[in-house]
Amino acid sequence: MLSQDVDWVEIESLVKKLSKKILKLPRTFSSITTLSRGGLVPARLVADQLGIKRIFVDKKKISSDSLFVDDIFDSGDTFDEIIKRVDVPSKFVYATLFARRGKKYPRQLLYGKKTNNSAYVVFPWDKLEFERSQK
Repeated sequence: MLSQDVDWVEIESLVKKLSKKILKLPRTFSSITTLSRGGLVPARLVADQLGIKRIFVDKKKISSDSLFVDDIFDSGDTFDEIIKRVDVPSKFVYATLFARRGKKYPRQLLYGKKTNNSAYVVFPWDKLEFERSQK
């Protein structure tokens, strides 16, 4: 399987870039919401950059006052599932470090960078999981 490894230096750069985009929005967020696994680390890093203290994980209902953070917008399946849980979908913001190149992006999406190609993006926090999947 073709893969694209991402190191911590690039992660930190993308978190700063993404945070600048978020700060340009004409609104603020009271918290961050994410999903366990891939979104946990980016959510924590973005929270630090933005000075947001509260992070909610795996919520059944999501407030549009909460910024949603994930590691990658890939197939769009996670976004489609999450948007159903949001109280006011038109106010929802979905922020990711990467967006899969060639996909149609929802208007609620903010991302740090597009992927290079269709390769699987291997983040530092899921390197072991990816290696196991290759055996």
